[in-house]
Amino acid sequence: MSSLLPALRSPALRLGVLGAASFALAAVFLFADLPGKWEYALGLRWRTVAGMVLAAAAIGTATVLFQTITSNRILTPGIMGFDAIFMVIQVTVAFVVGPVVLVAAPPLATWLVELVLMGGAIVLLYWWLFLRRRLDLHVIVLAGLVMGVLFRAVTAFLQRLLDPDTFAIVQNLSFASFTSVDRDLLMPTAVLVTAALVSLWPLRRSLDVLSLGESTAISLGVEHRRVVMHVVVVIAVMVAASTALVGPVTFFGLIVANLAYGFVGHRHLRSIPAAIAFGAIALLGGQLILARVLGFGTELSVVIEFVGGLFFVLLVITGRAR
Repeated sequence: MSSLLPALRSPALRLGVLGAASFALAAVFLFADLPGKWEYALGLRWRTVAGMVLAAAAIGTATVLFQTITSNRILTPGIMGFDAIFMVIQVTVAFVVGPVVLVAAPPLATWLVELVLMGGAIVLLYWWLFLRRRLDLHVIVLAGLVMGVLFRAVTAFLQRLLDPDTFAIVQNLSFASFTSVDRDLLMPTAVLVTAALVSLWPLRRSLDVLSLGESTAISLGVEHRRVVMHVVVVIAVMVAASTALVGPVTFFGLIVANLAYGFVGHRHLRSIPAAIAFGAIALLGGQLILARVLGFGTELSVVIEFVGGLFFVLLVITGRAR
């Protein structure tokens, strides 16, 4: 990518360009073609922009961190099945209690329950495997992949037992929606994502060393298990918060993380902000194209998953998984 952009040799300058592009897209999204009663329309657009930025921050950061601790460029929390926990929760509630709880429950209460269950399940699983059992990280990754397949199989089985109306409600929850974010969930999600990002600041140098591998990191003085467990907690919070806010996405993080590596390198002080910026650009730009060019012919999440799936296959075929 350096050969394509000879004028932007400095990673810091490239990061600045990304930030400026994301702000410009946000401004276009907010203020372009405002109707006469602009206050109401601006409020709706602001909610959508805020939801997209929070989702980009959470998913982009979680993916970069997860690929750091696994030393693999194609693994993401979504591919590992973290979002499958969300669907298991939804389907189980609908099957045991009924769809009324999913539809009529207060959004903040639902968000909090999903956050606690998802985040707690992810942290508990990795704490048990990584600290209690002291398994190798690659074994833990394999266990996560198997658990993801299991969760999806359980979800598919329970969905077959639901009545058509309940199935339609659950099926709707399985697709991410970036344009129907609940206003009451923006502030708590922003607080969680910001707190998780701030907690990474003391680890910024350890994360760079961690990407060199476990043995190298330990030899250079990094407390590997403590740092990895901290990162797992941050990933769990990010994934749970974004999934509860907009819904599950599988390949979005894969796209933005690899774009960030190619644009600014692997240092976390640059790659995490770049992944966030690329995520915001992809969501805002994609929604603008859908609205202005395609006339809302499809959902943005469907397009992202399709492109991300093709990108995943491309990385595997070209052997650029690491």
